Amino acid sequence: MALHFQSLAELEVLCTHLYIGTDLTQRIEAEKALLELIDSPECLSKCQLLLEQGTTSYAQLLAATCLSKLVSRVSPLPVEQRVDIRNYILNYVASQPSLAPFVIQALIQVIAKITKLGWFEVQKDQFVFREVIADVKKFLQGTVEHCIVGVIILSELTQEMNLVDYSRPSAKHRRAATSFRDTSLRDILVLACSLLKEMLAKPLNLQDQDQQNLVMQVLKLVLNCLTFDFIGSSADDSADDLCTVQIPTTWRAIFLEPETLELFFNLYHSLPPLLSQLALSCLVQFASTRRSLFSSPERAKYLGNLIKGVRRILENPQGLSDPGNYHEFCRFLARLKTNYQLGELVMVKEYPEVISLIANFTITSLQHWEFAPNSVHYLLTLWQRMVASVPFVKSTEPHLLDTYAPEITKAFITSRLESVAIVVRDNLDDPLDDTATVFQQLEQLCTVSRCEYEKTCTLLVQLFDQNAQNYQKLLHSASRITVDMAIQEGRLAWLVYLVGTVVGGRLTYTSTDEHDAMDGELSCRVFQLISLMDTGLPQCSNEKIELAILWFLDQFRKTYVGDQLQRTSKMYARMSEVLGITDDNHVLETFMTKIVTNLKYWGRCEPVISRTLQFLNDLSVGYILLKKLVKIDAVKFMLKNHTSEHFRFLGIGDSYSLSDFRCRTTFYTALTRLLMVDLGEDEDEFENFMLPLTVSFETLLQIFNNNFKQEDVKRMLIGLARDLRGIAFALNTKTSYTMLFDWMYPTYLPILQRAVEQWYGEPACTTPILKLMAELMQNRSQRLNFDVSSPNGILLFREASKMICTYGNQILSLGSLSKDQIYPMKLKGISICYSALKSALCGNYVSFGVFKLYGDNHFDNVLQAFVKMLLSVSHSDLLQYRKLSQSYYPLLECLTQDHMSFVTNLEPPVLLYVLTSLSEGLTTLDTVVSSSCCASLDYIVSYLFKHIAKEGKKPLRCQEAAQAGQRLLHFMQQNPDVLQQMMSVLMNTIVFEDCRNQWSVSRPLLGLILLNEKYFSELRASLINSQPLPKQEVLAQCFSSLMEGVEQNLSVKNRDRFTQNLSVFRRDVAEALRSDSSPEPGGQDMMS
Repeated sequence: MALHFQSLAELEVLCTHLYIGTDLTQRIEAEKALLELIDSPECLSKCQLLLEQGTTSYAQLLAATCLSKLVSRVSPLPVEQRVDIRNYILNYVASQPSLAPFVIQALIQVIAKITKLGWFEVQKDQFVFREVIADVKKFLQGTVEHCIVGVIILSELTQEMNLVDYSRPSAKHRRAATSFRDTSLRDILVLACSLLKEMLAKPLNLQDQDQQNLVMQVLKLVLNCLTFDFIGSSADDSADDLCTVQIPTTWRAIFLEPETLELFFNLYHSLPPLLSQLALSCLVQFASTRRSLFSSPERAKYLGNLIKGVRRILENPQGLSDPGNYHEFCRFLARLKTNYQLGELVMVKEYPEVISLIANFTITSLQHWEFAPNSVHYLLTLWQRMVASVPFVKSTEPHLLDTYAPEITKAFITSRLESVAIVVRDNLDDPLDDTATVFQQLEQLCTVSRCEYEKTCTLLVQLFDQNAQNYQKLLHSASRITVDMAIQEGRLAWLVYLVGTVVGGRLTYTSTDEHDAMDGELSCRVFQLISLMDTGLPQCSNEKIELAILWFLDQFRKTYVGDQLQRTSKMYARMSEVLGITDDNHVLETFMTKIVTNLKYWGRCEPVISRTLQFLNDLSVGYILLKKLVKIDAVKFMLKNHTSEHFRFLGIGDSYSLSDFRCRTTFYTALTRLLMVDLGEDEDEFENFMLPLTVSFETLLQIFNNNFKQEDVKRMLIGLARDLRGIAFALNTKTSYTMLFDWMYPTYLPILQRAVEQWYGEPACTTPILKLMAELMQNRSQRLNFDVSSPNGILLFREASKMICTYGNQILSLGSLSKDQIYPMKLKGISICYSALKSALCGNYVSFGVFKLYGDNHFDNVLQAFVKMLLSVSHSDLLQYRKLSQSYYPLLECLTQDHMSFVTNLEPPVLLYVLTSLSEGLTTLDTVVSSSCCASLDYIVSYLFKHIAKEGKKPLRCQEAAQAGQRLLHFMQQNPDVLQQMMSVLMNTIVFEDCRNQWSVSRPLLGLILLNEKYFSELRASLINSQPLPKQEVLAQCFSSLMEGVEQNLSVKNRDRFTQNLSVFRRDVAEALRSDSSPEPGGQDMMS
């Protein structure tokens, strides 16, 4: 597509290709053309042409998109030009308020961006971009259409101010957001509430689409005000229901007026569902207001008004039949208990009536399980927190939970059992298939179920007996009706889940001996069901029941098996009478028999196998349990027979997908922990254990030397790599690790090398092998500290070096990859290589100086491979992919700590690339990455400082070190902005940001200041001068205190002194900047 768009017609063709075209090539071309248009000098005139003469809405949308990108650039347009663009758009939407909604939205976003980015800019002693709120008031006095546009402008502005742009310093964002909060947000909320009051005062004509749209936009505006990130916590949405809304103290008056809450409850009752849902969303925020906004009497009154509103909604429940309203109301109820204590709730006058209404509402909701299933979570949260608070209530008022909690539990149990028949007969989605939701709900129910436990237990015993009998009858009947069987199995699965839940609830609620006996009563039934199911294998098998049994076993393990067990537990008394299980040794035998049975018979069912192996893994963690487990016959059997003949999931047939192999690592980790208990130094025992893997490797050796069927070899190799990684992970002693190394080297490691060389473009094959190598390089518990006479450390490193070099060279031959392919095909492998190399460099088991001394190039080669791989990755990808950044930056820290000669030898462009990546890493929110960057920078700066300190003294003995230092010094002199940029980033972090790793930041900062005193003085002056006169003196004092008592060296004592000073400096500066909430004009940001 040509860059010089001659006519409007050509631009409109571009719009068509971009927004509604179906041809992918044309769309990609159009995107390129759009980028060219934005960069062209005639961009603004073309945008104007599109807005004024465009024949379609898409032409106007293209203009808005271009303007948005234009005003968001890092190097901004001149102030006058931005003011003109803003005024032009305001006049444009004022003259055409009936544009397509998406065009209005896009144009208003441009105004919001201009306003946010220029919030502190001044012309003629005026904040030029803050006039927008005054401009909006003109819209509000016009027609309904104008009014809607005005409200959308305020709404978009509020959202934009709250939106964190991670490509810019977060300090700038917080300053603008805080200033907007303090100067404008309250007025916007008051304005929105007064608009809502006016609308409610007149009869609402909701048939009128414009009127309805206006109400919706005003409610969205209120919601944007209430969901504003007031204190910069930027909590993610996943923490939805733990959050408290940090309403500013200046808003107290609005919240203390009973009319405010009443307004939103009235709106809920007056509006149709689409709008009433927004009113409820606002009420959710009102219910979440921080407690400290009110005094105790005020809080009680506010809570009373909320409870009145709840009562009114539940007494007129028609609106709750809408799923959106229902969901928001459930969130509202959950927030009540999040922010108010049970002791406060019971003191509310209407509490007895309201708790009864909420209980009935919950029971009805549970009975209608198919309606809005995602909302039940909030109701169960409410009851879980209420019941958990019972022991702490000091009030004499009755909480009535002992009446309603058993009712809730009963409703959950019966509704889930009744759902099974409907699901089976109507072929609906089975709630049991969504295990994540089931587990979440059961974990909430476990607390509720232990309140008045006798009632729940009696109900479960009765239902379990009845269903188990029916199931047995069906098993023995000649004509098994499939539907009846499926229903019975579904009901049993739910019952087993529920028994596991109530048994697990013992840990969350005060328990008595009688309760333990009841747990025994219920557990006996599940253990009996297990033996019934297992004797019928493989004919009568049911995946859902198996998964439920594994949930039960895990809950039972947490509650009644392990070190903290009371041996006199009444639970075992009951189990002993019925099943002959007298203590946890017997239970462990049952567990292991069940595990072996599952691994034998469920080999082709990945969910059952992976959950069984997870259970085995959890059992194998504690030492006391391990000692007991190794005495069990089932464990001895597993240790001697871990082959596909006995355990089908270890097979490599085509019926298994490659991702199913992942569970093998877990299996071998658990198995090796069991082996380790009595292994000691018995090499024969280890050889016997490794025999199945030896056979597989010998087979591979034969195949690799002949023609072979690739798929089978690949599968065998992937399986072996995963098995060995599991084994290596569990070997935490020098003796046992040495046995593994001697087993693998030199015979079998070359096979893995060949596999990486041959299948480098297939991550399914290379990833397990690279991960195995990374695991072998880990010096966990000093297991790699071989004997002084052993060369194993160097041999292992050489193998790793070969593999990383092979992979690095081959992966670069793939060329450029698409965005969705680049991580799985390339970056994931690179990150594992970096992780392995980092483990080797900081593992302390290889003396790297030896390589150069003896002319061995393995160390140099692997460092060159590191550089090649690094240069093929963009800076943005380094930070965008978390696993990559968390392996690259710690590796760089190791290199700068111990291998500065390598760093100083890098070509200038490569060194610049590395230092730029450091500079960008300093600003990231991930503290692992930013702390590593600080450490790396500290090593580089200290190296440079020491070199300069030595330079003027006698001739250096080590000529090579002097040359290396000189090279680095020369580079820094050629590129002075590199260190200056990093100093301004660190100072910025200290002064303006929420610095979570202050100690790490302080370490390189001292060296940077000592190396760049002139630049530090400029930074200091720019910050001080950007403040009003009264603050300038305070800040000057803060800066002089920062360097007080700090000497011109980098000794540990001097650094510690600086770190202490910096802590005080940060506190004092924050205090000085905060003391006047209306920030002055001028960029207080050191990075501008």
